Amino acid sequence: MLAAMARLLVVKATAGADAPERCNQAFNVAATAATAGVDVSLWLTGESTWFALPGRAATFDLAHAAPLPDLLELLLEAGRVTACTQCAARREITPADVIPGIRIAGAAVFVEEIMSDGAQALVY
Repeated sequence: MLAAMARLLVVKATAGADAPERCNQAFNVAATAATAGVDVSLWLTGESTWFALPGRAATFDLAHAAPLPDLLELLLEAGRVTACTQCAARREITPADVIPGIRIAGAAVFVEEIMSDGAQALVY
């Protein structure tokens, strides 16, 4: 049913371990939509940018939540994952550092995605 809508869901995660419930909600909503066949783009910004690095999602722990590495893997397979250019730079994260399949892109790409026909953006 959702896939037939052919819409893009852009989810921006602005929190990491500093606000675990908000972080998990972003990943969980994005992964749930991707599982349902929705075209999903997850943006890692602020403290969530750290999850673009290998092994960092495994350090995230939140009771009664799906494991973050599983959600990230699903999103890499079924959607797109992007780390914010400025957020990555502030953390000295380069394209060579990130998990294969994660791109680093900036505001122009984000705006292009959220302004595309039928796009829906959520910020957590």
